[in-house]
Amino acid sequence: METIQLLKYEVIFHWIALFFYLFSTISFIRHVTFKHEKSLKVGLRLALIGLIPHTIALGIRWYAVGHGPYLQQMESFSSTVWVSMVMFLVCVYKVPRLKSIGFVILPCCLAMMILGIISNPWVSDQLAQTLDHGRLEKGIYARTGVAKVPPTFCGIWFVIHITFTVIAVGAILISLGTAIFYLLKKKKGENEFYKKLPPLEALDAYSYKYAGFGFISWTIMVVSGALWAEQSWGRYWGWDPIETWSLITLLLFGIYLHLRRFFKWQGEKAAWFIVVCVIFAIATLFIIPFVMTTVHSQYFL
Repeated sequence: METIQLLKYEVIFHWIALFFYLFSTISFIRHVTFKHEKSLKVGLRLALIGLIPHTIALGIRWYAVGHGPYLQQMESFSSTVWVSMVMFLVCVYKVPRLKSIGFVILPCCLAMMILGIISNPWVSDQLAQTLDHGRLEKGIYARTGVAKVPPTFCGIWFVIHITFTVIAVGAILISLGTAIFYLLKKKKGENEFYKKLPPLEALDAYSYKYAGFGFISWTIMVVSGALWAEQSWGRYWGWDPIETWSLITLLLFGIYLHLRRFFKWQGEKAAWFIVVCVIFAIATLFIIPFVMTTVHSQYFL
């Protein structure tokens, strides 16, 4: 099958996954806003079903372009969503009482999925309606990563760097979800709905646990990124905006863990600290690359 046809199928499966995630998000919002228990089960099932076409889409993408789905902006968003969804579903399978954190996870994943699909060259060209069919197909070949992968995007350190980036995002989103529900339960604990959540101490502990996992993954991301930079540009560190903000985020998570371990920070102030840490992490990965000049800009082919 021609590459162009495969890439069109990939877009179709991404759209299918998007719609499942959209209705899953709506179900989780309904569950929390209107305390509708059935919506929780529906939201989880829709998220799980959506993961199937999403997996197929990434598989098609990988086969069609000849490299893992992590080189382009759209691939980065999609892979991050996929890993976050898998980690969320595994988490709630192990701890069923945490199902409600989908109220936080699904909107974040939905937003990234929308950005990923919109940034797909085929979709953006269709939306713009500025190219005819022949030019559009030519554009796809030029802009989807079918072309030869740049040498700087090869090597084990690059793969490790990307792998632990998406794992870190999944972990910190779960930490954020448990922190937010800690704050909600702390404020409205007498409400029957919030009594079904784990105890405050457990929510606090889960947030701490996943923040620690995210910190380890983020550390590996930074270290492997430095090793990749040395191989690619001949230097380990250049105070590039992404490098700088990644370091700031790492230090913030480190301070959070230090305060918890040695100064017994717990509860509400720890939950708010996690919210701040995640804001910095999201800004580092999804805002800074688009508003500041950085060598990471070439990452989005």
